[in-house]
Amino acid sequence: MSDFIQCLELSRLFYWEVVRPILDQHYPGLLHAAGLIGPGSEILGFDTQMSMDHHWFPKVQIFLEQRQKDLGPRIYETLRWNLPATFMDFPLNLEESADEPGIMFMAHKDNPPFEHGVRPISLQDFEEEYLGWEDGVTSLDRWLSTPTQILRSTTGGAVHFDNVGELTTLRKQLEWYPRDVWLYLLASGWYRIGDEEHLMPRAGYIGDELGSALIGSMLIKDIMALCFLMEKQYAPYPKWFGTAFQQLECADMLLPVLRESQLAKTWQEREEILSGAYHILAEMHNGLGITSPLPTNVSKFHSRPFNVIHGDRFGDHILSEIKDPQVLRLSRFTLSGGIDQISDNTKFLSKPETRRVFRQFYLNNEIH
Repeated sequence: MSDFIQCLELSRLFYWEVVRPILDQHYPGLLHAAGLIGPGSEILGFDTQMSMDHHWFPKVQIFLEQRQKDLGPRIYETLRWNLPATFMDFPLNLEESADEPGIMFMAHKDNPPFEHGVRPISLQDFEEEYLGWEDGVTSLDRWLSTPTQILRSTTGGAVHFDNVGELTTLRKQLEWYPRDVWLYLLASGWYRIGDEEHLMPRAGYIGDELGSALIGSMLIKDIMALCFLMEKQYAPYPKWFGTAFQQLECADMLLPVLRESQLAKTWQEREEILSGAYHILAEMHNGLGITSPLPTNVSKFHSRPFNVIHGDRFGDHILSEIKDPQVLRLSRFTLSGGIDQISDNTKFLSKPETRRVFRQFYLNNEIH
């Protein structure tokens, strides 16, 4: 087997050198897009040698027009009988793990037919299956009920070819939130900090250092999530959250501070370090120019001896800049934000069926 190569590059080579010639021979002039988007560390570009132990192999998606979706099974079957046994010394035949149903791995086989990693699918079916959107129409409830990981892995990955334009259009459409949806999410992120920032020192003040550290870690995550929003980057799921954060422009300033905060042994030390992080975050907010400049230094939480940045003040100022009536109407009923700001439960976030039901949460609030 060949040495490790990132799967996105392997996919590109596999399509152009192996799959495309077979398509041109058997389906000349086929209208389609080819690429690799959706689930998997490789879509984010974070796959490593360890990733090769499962669901890692030469793969590519063939996106068909909806009117030609019935070609999908035929194309898959054609490839079963016409693919070579290997590409770049990687076996193209796949087998399901006997111990873990659904887990696929490369298994050498000399002769066809091969079960392979080429998946013909219509873009509409992909949207319904992965995004949980039935008709490709963006709306407030869909933006807010779609996890950032799903949006990142739909707009990320790679497109190797597109002579239809639908996939390119979808990715452009989902590139980033509409402005007022973005402002609502920013405000909600600041409200999360405002709700918790005074609780970290309060827990420590009564001798609960474990509770204080736990709240401190929650605040660090909220700070990092706000940084993704400020830099207009969709955040990935937890495994790669910190890795992707390191790629943000603000990471050089914030990463050492946040790491030091996590290692703090007392609430007083944690408060002092977090105050520096709040200062950087507030300066980043002012740099966006979406509100008038706000104070960047911490101050006392009412009459209590705890220093906070007053996250709710930032949230209030951001909300005042929202013009979209639908977003304003929603903000009057809930400032809980998007699905990632409400829950980090993997099973809740990962299932499109669950997200479709959750959309009603926003729809019910929008219509009042």
